[in-house]
Amino acid sequence: MTNRLDDTTSLQSRFPAELQMTTIDGLSVRYAHTHALRDEAETLLLLSPWPESLMAFLPIWDRLTERYNVLALDLPGFGGSEGRADVIAPEAMGDFIDKAVRHFGLVRPHAVGPDVGTSALLFAAANHPRSFSSITIGSGAVSFPLDVASALADLIAAPIEDLRAIVAEDLIDDVLATMLDYVVPQFVRQDYIKSYQGERYAESARFVRRYPEELLILQTRLSDIQTPVLVIVGRKDPFVPVTNGHYLADRIPNARLQIIDAGHFVWEEAAEPYADHLLDWAATHKRGQR
Repeated sequence: MTNRLDDTTSLQSRFPAELQMTTIDGLSVRYAHTHALRDEAETLLLLSPWPESLMAFLPIWDRLTERYNVLALDLPGFGGSEGRADVIAPEAMGDFIDKAVRHFGLVRPHAVGPDVGTSALLFAAANHPRSFSSITIGSGAVSFPLDVASALADLIAAPIEDLRAIVAEDLIDDVLATMLDYVVPQFVRQDYIKSYQGERYAESARFVRRYPEELLILQTRLSDIQTPVLVIVGRKDPFVPVTNGHYLADRIPNARLQIIDAGHFVWEEAAEPYADHLLDWAATHKRGQR
């Protein structure tokens, strides 16, 4: 099954970079790209969280583009990108990310994938070890056995028909109500709602519903990852406990765990420290140092 979100033009004047579409692996994918002022700047590849979109990076966009080329993608089935059932799973999504890197001609970018991007990027780093100079992840379930709060556990276990009955606006407002010390701009909220209308939310949820089987596989791959990994988590995350961050830090050879006093959506709730840690990590692991 495919599902696509159209009509991004009404949002282009609000986001600091033009929203564009391209085709990768037969899927229509939404992205935004800003070039840094410095010709020698490396690239940050930002991957959309769930149930959000690339607009989640609005609070840190200007900070990042001061020093880096920034390319943000809505992953297949998330945000404004077309989905396909065979791609909406952690390992398959990791392979798609590698295809996206080659599609845009990126040379070992620093990949940033909070939330669902966490497991996808870990699979990408394990299966395509030369693709990234560094990765920054967090706020995504990774431990096996599964260690998540009841809200996410119930979603994983619920019949897919129940998820199809969820109203996107109610879903997004319930999720945004958990944010600490941050109010999402109205145009961003509208983008989130539009991103998961109809069956799109239920279809996107297939990603986390694959956790019980795929995190078992990921567990066996973590010690092989040589890419430098920064794990940023919120101390007060109501969905994915901090223990998931410790789980990764204990198993990945070159990993650092950074715990921030925030909830789940650290990149928005604590944008300044999140950007500080990300920029420091990327600067420490410049392309060609490994």
